[in-house]
Amino acid sequence: MGETKAVGRRRGLSRDARIMLAASFFYLSSTMLSTPVISGFAGSLGATAAFMGIIGGLMNVCSLVMRPIAGNLSDIMCKRRIATIGSLVLGGSMILYAFATDPLQVAVLRLTSGAGYAFCSVCMSTWFASLLPPEHVGSGMGMFGMMNALGMAVGPAAALAISDAFGYRPALVFGGLMAVMTMVLVQFVSNPGEPVAVKQDQQGAPRAHRKLALVDKRVVPAGLIIALFTIPYMATQSFIESFVDARGIDVSVTLFFPAYALVLLAMRYLLKHQFDTVKFGPFLIASSISAIASMVLLTVMHGNVAMFAAAACMAGGYGIMCSVCQSTAVRLVGPEHAGMANSTYYMGLDIGMSVGPMIAGVLFGAVDLNFFYPLLAITVPLALAVYACSKGLRRM
Repeated sequence: MGETKAVGRRRGLSRDARIMLAASFFYLSSTMLSTPVISGFAGSLGATAAFMGIIGGLMNVCSLVMRPIAGNLSDIMCKRRIATIGSLVLGGSMILYAFATDPLQVAVLRLTSGAGYAFCSVCMSTWFASLLPPEHVGSGMGMFGMMNALGMAVGPAAALAISDAFGYRPALVFGGLMAVMTMVLVQFVSNPGEPVAVKQDQQGAPRAHRKLALVDKRVVPAGLIIALFTIPYMATQSFIESFVDARGIDVSVTLFFPAYALVLLAMRYLLKHQFDTVKFGPFLIASSISAIASMVLLTVMHGNVAMFAAAACMAGGYGIMCSVCQSTAVRLVGPEHAGMANSTYYMGLDIGMSVGPMIAGVLFGAVDLNFFYPLLAITVPLALAVYACSKGLRRM
């Protein structure tokens, strides 16, 4: 009986890991819930169109700045403590939206939410990775990515449904309560996520204290690659409705991202073992082909079939590379530096999420829309060039 239980533990996720997956779903749903409604909420308080746009991007700017702090702390402090603080800051700032009376207050709360999001995302992904056996980091982080994808689909959908029925403030408060659920759940994880001891040197003496760093140089190529894959995804998220309207295409554009999320969930589940056994290079090549296919399909689409196919290909491109880059980042550095590895990965994600809509805005107003996605597709060969220049990734 004991042997059977041991095998079950090896094959499946531990109780702690399952709780962490649920906690991660709630914090990411909370974060993504604000995305489709925060600009409109600021506008309802009198913000200009320009300030509405600034408020929409403030969270990612703040999280980008806070990532190195979160990464360093995740390597030297108890992760339960950091996750508790991060989810409290995130949840509290979102609940306080209910009392905001002018756009400047919304901007301050948006910055505060960005800090909470940075600490939750870096700390919890590092903590979750520490609960996985080394030989199953790839599949485990794939499961973590599945929960992230589910949160990215549920959060915005809940925001739109609640705001349509009850208004902006109840929707944002609901997002805050979801972050509070994260705070509650992490208290039930038996492994508190204490920092991994720094290895000894060759003579057996402890190495010098950890050096504070902005990024982990070994992970920078993976961070650049995910930034480049994120740019066309965020461009699509920001402009697909305007793109469809400007070209007069009759498609159910509101179904694009739910279709993307469903396909991504299925792909991450079906590929869970391949995340542990297939090297980085083949994943990158397959995802590059899929990403290019999605942009070709979006360029030529005239109906829902092509749009759904584009959503599926985008899941195979950007969606899969999110899991691959994050698990590779952790494997590149080892458990004692996983916090900075995740911080560097998320910094790449933040850069792509911030720059993508900006590039799309410039292209949308300056070029023929037939060239909109072909120009965005340049990011894919650039990602391949980064891989070709990285000895570390070519060994993975």
